Amino acid sequence: MADPWQLGEAYERFMGRWSRPVAREFLHWVVGVKNGRWLDIGCGTGALSEIIVNMMAPTSVIGVDFSAGFIRHAQQLHPEAVYDFRLGSALALPVASGSCDVVVSAIALNFFPEPDTAVAQMHRVAKPGGTVALYVWDYAADMQMLRYFWDAAATLDPDAATLDEGDRFPICQPEPLAELFVEAGFDGVEVKALETTAVFTNFDDYWQPFLGQNGPAPGYVATRTPVQQEALAHHLRHHLPIQTDGTIPLKMRAWAVRGTKSSIVNRKS
Repeated sequence: MADPWQLGEAYERFMGRWSRPVAREFLHWVVGVKNGRWLDIGCGTGALSEIIVNMMAPTSVIGVDFSAGFIRHAQQLHPEAVYDFRLGSALALPVASGSCDVVVSAIALNFFPEPDTAVAQMHRVAKPGGTVALYVWDYAADMQMLRYFWDAAATLDPDAATLDEGDRFPICQPEPLAELFVEAGFDGVEVKALETTAVFTNFDDYWQPFLGQNGPAPGYVATRTPVQQEALAHHLRHHLPIQTDGTIPLKMRAWAVRGTKSSIVNRKS
């Protein structure tokens, strides 16, 4: 089953709102240049691009995504001249070589068909001495919003385990991320855990976004019958850490990696 990524508003309800706090922590760590040219790969609905504009005052921020639906949503939401949202592939970025001061990507690398090619493209478009950084969810452990979901789904439907991002994306761990950047030729490679807590107001606030058919988990729910969906919701309701006031606090951890493109001309590019 392909991962559906087309509906901007559905993505915002499902994941966009929770990616923003992590994005802010990520940008504090990246410490890219202000008033520079930024590139946001796998920009989705433009959440990270928006935070870049607000925090880093860039000259421009280019956002690239393969989803026409996401690009339309981002363009409608951010018509200002500082934004330049483009439809394109992370494996063949529609950006000139050596043209970007800072290249970033948020919770997208594992969905690129060839992560090593994507990182090589990031290296290509970065200026010598430029920073490249990205982050991905810790699907296997402390991205609890999805960890609870897939554990429940696999309990009721063993076949669901084949769709679990924790198993599908082993690259979303510190060692593989660091190795990917080192092999791409980056200097000063570092990895960091980024953590926040998502507080859902009640069970419906948690569950309803899974009905939006946008991403692997909602895509899986869309294949279930109404009875199966209700059984999954029932299981989750009895296993999530629901507080006495009805809220559901869930840890949301991501792994970030950054590196610098060498300023030596004859290095790999």
